[in-house]
Amino acid sequence: MSNSNKNYNYVNDLWDDSQANSLDPVERLVYRSNQLGSDQRVTNTGGGNTSAKLSEKDPLTGQEVEVMWVKGSGGDLRTSKKANFSSLYQEKLLSLQPLYASKPENGPKTLAEDSMVELFAHCNFNLNTRAPSIDTPLHSFVPFKHVDHTHPNSVISVAASADSEQLTKEIFGEEIAYTPWLRPGFELGLAMQHICEKYPDAKGIVMGQHGLINWSNDDKECYYLSLDLIEKAAQYIETKYQEKGGDATAFGGALHDALPSETRQAVFARLAPWLRGQVSQQKRFIGTFQDDDKVLRFVNSKDAQRLAELGTSCPDHFLRTKIKPLYVPLEEIPSGEHTTEWVESFVESIKAKLTTGLDKYRADYAEYYNNCKRPDSPAMRDPNPTVILVPGVGMIAWGKNKSESRVTAEFYNCAIEVMRGSETISEYIALPQQEAFDIEYWRLEEAKLQRMPAEKELARQVIVVIGAGSGIGKELSHRLVDEGAHVVAVDLNKEAAEATAKEITDKHGLGIGVAGSGISNCGPAIGLGCNVTDRASVRAMLDQATLAYGGFDSIVVTAGVFFPPDKTGHIKDEQWAPTFAVNVTGGYIVADEAAKFWREQGTSGNFVVTTSANAVVSKKGSVAYDVSKAAANHLVRELAIELSPLVRVNGVAPATVVAGSSMFPRDRVISSLTKYGIAFDESDSDDALRNKLAQFYADRTLTKAPITPADQAEAIFLLLTNRLSKTTGQIIPVDGGLHEAFLR
Repeated sequence: MSNSNKNYNYVNDLWDDSQANSLDPVERLVYRSNQLGSDQRVTNTGGGNTSAKLSEKDPLTGQEVEVMWVKGSGGDLRTSKKANFSSLYQEKLLSLQPLYASKPENGPKTLAEDSMVELFAHCNFNLNTRAPSIDTPLHSFVPFKHVDHTHPNSVISVAASADSEQLTKEIFGEEIAYTPWLRPGFELGLAMQHICEKYPDAKGIVMGQHGLINWSNDDKECYYLSLDLIEKAAQYIETKYQEKGGDATAFGGALHDALPSETRQAVFARLAPWLRGQVSQQKRFIGTFQDDDKVLRFVNSKDAQRLAELGTSCPDHFLRTKIKPLYVPLEEIPSGEHTTEWVESFVESIKAKLTTGLDKYRADYAEYYNNCKRPDSPAMRDPNPTVILVPGVGMIAWGKNKSESRVTAEFYNCAIEVMRGSETISEYIALPQQEAFDIEYWRLEEAKLQRMPAEKELARQVIVVIGAGSGIGKELSHRLVDEGAHVVAVDLNKEAAEATAKEITDKHGLGIGVAGSGISNCGPAIGLGCNVTDRASVRAMLDQATLAYGGFDSIVVTAGVFFPPDKTGHIKDEQWAPTFAVNVTGGYIVADEAAKFWREQGTSGNFVVTTSANAVVSKKGSVAYDVSKAAANHLVRELAIELSPLVRVNGVAPATVVAGSSMFPRDRVISSLTKYGIAFDESDSDDALRNKLAQFYADRTLTKAPITPADQAEAIFLLLTNRLSKTTGQIIPVDGGLHEAFLR
């Protein structure tokens, strides 16, 4: 519920007095920050920071002291809590100024700049260990209680324009000052302090090619000032935009037409595995595909190539997007009916362009690094692009996980809007390469990367789990995501697969970043339906997995079917075919279709099949099932040869797993208990009946312990890691020591 009488068209008014007034001063800062961060037009994910200078009681002296609370390094305004804010003695922060001034000069940015950040720890209040942001001086040296620093697209459009200073005055008059680009830090804070002294009536500053900072002595007023200024800039841009012809003339007008949505998705599904392999030469990446109207308006335009080559402006952007994206220069998009053959031909033409483009991009990046590096610069990072623009199709963004690729996509969306605004009111300009490099390879930024925890064992992996709706597949899906993997949960019962994916996302969250809608805007897991006996269904499922993550690395098939025999121990003749169709042919179809993706991607992977101890144990009453599992064992060996050396193929052979298995409904459990002469009561619960049957099976093994889905998941997990990297064509028993199944 808004408490403002103002009408905003370009920002969201989210302030609610009834909520804010119930909070203490620090909580109000957190509240203000969350509201600002909730609107992507105000600031991007992880960008910007807010502060409040508050009176606190010193824990040692008991005296009232002024403490500045400021969003700490690495936090996100939308999701930040109190723990994400640093607290520092304001007086101690101000006392650092003479230390900085006494350092020897070394150009416009001194060598002392970075060393000053190390001194912030000496200013911490009440043992708060949250690392302060590099923007801390910007907040401390502005002589007002509340400060908002945001990265709104509209204001950055002004800041990234060729005549940004004049535009600032034209749009905001005397209430907002202007300062040319300076890398965030101590010197920029001192510059802002000087501006406040020179222009005491100023309410904020447009920072050249960076963003907006504004202030007030009242937190609510500061919040609404932020909205007012962003709204004013956006209104100015949109008025000029419509005067110039709006979308029809944006970015010089359209050079290409967008392909239909279904065709775009088909093109991406064919292109992405190959492209993922190309950009993953050093480390694997997870992709986010975006093809909404705004992205298509840009990638299809006449000016897209020129603007893309200029690179991004706001420093928060190119930390994710690199200094520039890779644009695919298509002379024209072929005409004709968009058949499968047309899609394949078009994809091949894009790949030809990308092969040349990727080589040039890597060479350009190496040249950029070598031309700009300092004596103490970190080693050159991965030279592959993280944003790729394809006319007619859309944008592909890459990151170490789904969350990061979504943020990368979000940031380039912001860059597109900044370029649109700048080109509307002036001419877009990017940061000089040296300034961009000094941000990208900043020693403090490198230190932040080094502080990050080590990646989990299955990080950067996308694993398809077929049979994820229940039992082993469901247990495995959770196990894999816990180890850093992204999971495509698949089941014949689509609702069950979606339920497993929801359990995972409820536990782990969707991550940060906003990248449009559709399947590509997913989190660490998605749920899909698939009939493994239907090749078209399998291909469609793998296409959907590719649309979600840009490709996949491994597949696990836990799906199986068992038809309970009648009292004579037989199943119907017509049940033999579906038994083999699911337990054998289905695994083959999945592997055969996946092989096309694996070959395109060119990266190593795993294919794991759940077979059964019954494959090697002759047993009365389950002939069709047992023979099908014996065939599945040999399928593993055949596929290991067929898919080598790129893909390792192995199987896991459990003894009977009763717990959580969809193959053990109540009637089958009762039938088995009756068959084995195990006493039970009809009033027993499903779990009680299953436990009796599970213990019966366990008592036939050497370990005397029931086999659980978690036992199988652990074995499969090992096969999916590099711990057994030289193992292929093997069946690993997980049967509790069933001596009848010993190798012989």
